[in-house]
Amino acid sequence: MKKILLLLILTANFVLGQMPDISNTWLNNSKPYIGTIGNKGQELKLKINISEQNKKNDQEYFVSGYSLVDTNYTKFEGKITILKYKDSKKQGTVYGEYELAEENKGKHSGLFKGKFVYNFKWNRKTEKIEEQHIELTGDWKSYDGTIEFKTHLKNQ
Repeated sequence: MKKILLLLILTANFVLGQMPDISNTWLNNSKPYIGTIGNKGQELKLKINISEQNKKNDQEYFVSGYSLVDTNYTKFEGKITILKYKDSKKQGTVYGEYELAEENKGKHSGLFKGKFVYNFKWNRKTEKIEEQHIELTGDWKSYDGTIEFKTHLKNQ
């Protein structure tokens, strides 16, 4: 009987366990993510202006912002999905995927898709994150399918 009761309590905690809302993390303190796109390492900036946790799936965040390559400024909307979380006493790591669809403005607009790793150091005394590193690695593909580039971005 005790084993069944313990199992029910653990199951309830797992089912009712809510992912904390980390929407502000993706905003990157109002700074763009900076990285490269393509074989020649052309500079890519990606700025997230809006980030909201999905009320029906707390592992998913809806984001919007803009991308900038040279003078090509394009708005995007998409989602960031958390797949896995590892925690130690002083550091945490979050793994997931992202998909960002740019506004269709011709040949140089498309879809960003890939994986991310979010590492952070946690201060137990202040209960705040002291250091955070976010890395997004993936691909950008034009909507017409004629252009495809590797992308690599990091927060500042």
